[in-house]
Amino acid sequence: MRGRPGLVTAYQRDSAMLPTTTQRVWFAVFCIAMVALTVFLPDDLAMRAASAAAAAVGAIGLNLVTGWAGQISLGHAFFLGVGAYTAAALGGEPGGPLIGLGLEMWIWLPAAGLVAALAGLIVAPIATRLRGLYLAFVTLGLVFIGEHIFREWDSLTGGIGVGRSAPKPIIFGYDLSREGSFFGITLSAEQQYYLFALAVLLVMGLLAKNMVRSRIGRAFSAIRDRDVAAEIMGIHLGRYKLIAFTVSSFYAGIAGGLIWTFVGFVEPRSFSLTLSIVYIAMILIGGAASIVGSIMGAVFITFLPRIVDLFAQYVPFIEDSPTGGFLTSAQMEQILFGLLIVVFLIVEPMGLHGIWIRVRNYWKAWPFSY
Repeated sequence: MRGRPGLVTAYQRDSAMLPTTTQRVWFAVFCIAMVALTVFLPDDLAMRAASAAAAAVGAIGLNLVTGWAGQISLGHAFFLGVGAYTAAALGGEPGGPLIGLGLEMWIWLPAAGLVAALAGLIVAPIATRLRGLYLAFVTLGLVFIGEHIFREWDSLTGGIGVGRSAPKPIIFGYDLSREGSFFGITLSAEQQYYLFALAVLLVMGLLAKNMVRSRIGRAFSAIRDRDVAAEIMGIHLGRYKLIAFTVSSFYAGIAGGLIWTFVGFVEPRSFSLTLSIVYIAMILIGGAASIVGSIMGAVFITFLPRIVDLFAQYVPFIEDSPTGGFLTSAQMEQILFGLLIVVFLIVEPMGLHGIWIRVRNYWKAWPFSY
């Protein structure tokens, strides 16, 4: 209602994606700003931003199963690998020593998500019977199984230390890896990657947002908060856990296909337990059960190496500083990575999104913020 945006008189308005005019306007402004930013990004930052957007898709998927449905999953790296190798096989050059069908991106990118979702659907009946640490160990086993498959299936992966080239990002005959011109503006391959990844993130983010505000999302939250009570209320635990794992795997497959296409190379050792922990860190630092938090966490973790390099010269115990030191930038990055997880778990469990909510609420109530 005019002048009283906090007064909700209809359930449909309360559950809307963007319930107020202010939110809709700022969302549109933010999207326009992100697109306009393309022409100002140098190639290295554009590539990192594209990787962050693709990683955010995977983080949203993990947040659906862990943040909303409350199912601890350490096997996200496996589904990322399934998506990456599905994309490589379907989009790779045909007739070579490795599996390749030469299909275009509009085919192999959705297929990467669907094959990963199928893998999640196969695993889900086993995983949904467990919870807590037992579930974490089962999903952890997926990572080791995946590592073995990727290492031994040479005709698909190229093998350890060799790997294979990622598929070319060709959509309806247009090659994103080549410089292009739009409305008189010339964009590099990296800038085009960023725009495409941004579009995919927008679509996948809106789909996830729509899901979590629906009946399925409310069932996820009920299972997470108290699964016994949810079952008593008539929520079929197995069915909704299966949906959560399948949808999460689909998002991981899309992310895997995108990320390693941008990188240009796929290697079996990339999909290790460390990668799963990186995605867990994204949702912990960004904010569990939050689409915006997933994006924040993915952007922060992706740009963390760049941030460390930027400030390395001002930290006396890093080798790149003028005084020299005993830590490399990579070691400093790992230390910060671990510290940030611990700090956010203790100080701000809602992550960066929680901090944003605090800041937003403070200024909304200013000057009566007390």
